[in-house]
Amino acid sequence: MHKTFKVIRMAGTSPVGYEDAIKMAISDAHESLRGLNWFEVVEQRGRIDENGVVHEWQVVIDVAFKVEGKK
Repeated sequence: MHKTFKVIRMAGTSPVGYEDAIKMAISDAHESLRGLNWFEVVEQRGRIDENGVVHEWQVVIDVAFKVEGKK
């Protein structure tokens, strides 16, 4: 049996850290997509202020779900 997956790229942010940004992006994806199977972190970055203080962590992730076909 073969499997086909659709991959969608998303960006998540958090004032706490990278792990929280990932969890928030996946949580939001789960609200509108069925059958999420895996994710991959593609990029990480953050936002800093003029004093060098980190204010936001950002991640870009790919999430995938199985494509439903004929049975």
